[in-house]
Amino acid sequence: MKISRKKLPIGIENFEKLRSADFYYVDKTGLIRDLLNNWGEVNLFTRPRRFGKTLNMSMLEHFFSLEGDKSIFDGLEIAREKELCEEYMGKYPVVSVSLKGIDARTYETAFEMAAMTLNSAAGKARYLLNSDALDEQEKACYRKLLDDNMSEGTFGNGLKRLSELLEKHHGKKVILLIDEYDVPLAKAHANGYYDRMISLIRSFLGQALKTNSSLRFAVLTGCLRISKESIFTGLNNLKVRSVTDVRFDEYFGFTDAEVRELLEYYGYPDSYQAAREWYDGYHFGNVDVYCPWDVLNYCDSLLDDQDAQPENYWINTSSNDAVKRFIQETGNAATLKREIERLVAGETVTKEIRQELTYPEIYQTVDNIWSLLFTTGYLTQRGKPEGRIMKLAIPNLAVRDVFVTQIMEYFKENVREDGDTLNRFCDALQNGEAEEVEKIFTGYLRRTISIRDTAVRKEMKENFYHGVLLGILGVKSRWGVASNREMGEGYADILAEPDTGDMGIIIEVKYAHDGDLDAACREALRQIEHTGYEDDLEDDGIEKILKYGIACYKKRCRVALAKITIHSVCERGGG
Repeated sequence: MKISRKKLPIGIENFEKLRSADFYYVDKTGLIRDLLNNWGEVNLFTRPRRFGKTLNMSMLEHFFSLEGDKSIFDGLEIAREKELCEEYMGKYPVVSVSLKGIDARTYETAFEMAAMTLNSAAGKARYLLNSDALDEQEKACYRKLLDDNMSEGTFGNGLKRLSELLEKHHGKKVILLIDEYDVPLAKAHANGYYDRMISLIRSFLGQALKTNSSLRFAVLTGCLRISKESIFTGLNNLKVRSVTDVRFDEYFGFTDAEVRELLEYYGYPDSYQAAREWYDGYHFGNVDVYCPWDVLNYCDSLLDDQDAQPENYWINTSSNDAVKRFIQETGNAATLKREIERLVAGETVTKEIRQELTYPEIYQTVDNIWSLLFTTGYLTQRGKPEGRIMKLAIPNLAVRDVFVTQIMEYFKENVREDGDTLNRFCDALQNGEAEEVEKIFTGYLRRTISIRDTAVRKEMKENFYHGVLLGILGVKSRWGVASNREMGEGYADILAEPDTGDMGIIIEVKYAHDGDLDAACREALRQIEHTGYEDDLEDDGIEKILKYGIACYKKRCRVALAKITIHSVCERGGG
């Protein structure tokens, strides 16, 4: 009989929907207890994207709000806190605003989107239009918040004014929830209207959080802590809880125990080790956590195929511009190149980290990019920080894949600009000049960022060198180049067919894990012979076949050429 299990909540960010529609929920309601026991008037949680910020904000909204079915909290950790539930659950007017959808090329469009966001939040309280507690002037102020043609002045004062009206109607102070407060600033910086947007957001948040006597408390989330001088000027009641803080450390992301329990529930306990290698490794406060987005998607893939391998799901949810810009900085920086190689190898790099930055600052210096990579989750801390000095590492294989992908993209971009060397390489490959192929390929390896991770499987290291070769051969637009093509009794790493039409080049790549390049070359050539890769080429009428074994170790390589095979038409039975 098929076992009925809860649905996986991939992309579900509405707490009420998740609880009422029978989705699996990793209980994070302890956040409510700890927030109430340790709250500041304004609380900012900074975490990387895809770590459950929006779902937690929805949870807070449904807990405190005067409206809604509170039975969705039955059986959860917060339900055991009887006194807190009695005092706070369902007792406050709540204004919840998400700014993460404000993404536009121009300021004018971005402002329209921001105004619509405030329209939507204000529209949930239309009962104010009939409130006996409000006079006609106050109702007219409320109508301005519903106006599609809202002015910038109305918007800037909007949250504060809405709070005042709600307090007067309900006789209770208001809780403000502002999700992804920094997204409009990131988009504005990327599209050239940062100064106008920061002025707008500074007014919007400043009046709501600093001079708002109707505020009970506020919670904000974001990826970055934008410096006080930039946006939170004079906000002395702000408590920032970043990835380095111990308090609230387990409430964003999945803990190891939570991932074990999830995999057990869905019947895949044997996939725990793979999930740990790929998605664990983030260190928040005193807790190691997994990326929830990756874990849920991996579990979902297991439901389709119990032999599914882990993938990098996180990489597809962003442009990864931070890593891209970081890699590009290595152009003339040998030290930075070595530091990236150490990170990819699973080692740590010690850096001073500034968690307070403005968006115009983040790409001004390489030091600031280090800080950006840390705050956005591409790097994490190892051990205890000493003030701002931290040991940084790539968290796991999923994020490592982001780095390797960007390294390869950068390599390919640079390769395309090196036409003379590329042509010499391809000519040497085509002419059977193994020593020249080795010399040029070694030169490329010395200039690129190498992959030398001792913790990574041998075949993953081979994939890097395989990718470098494909990047070089990719410039020959008229050559036929295939990767991992099924041939004979196996798969050839690379098959290149020059545009002469009469030649095939088979390349087998090996990683010499013990540094013995000659032995690895011999093994590569043996594999070509044993699997009969050339048989398919012969059947296709290819007359000249070159078979290369290429062995790599760190930034060294060895190239060996098997005896050149030439097949005449007669040998194939054609005459």
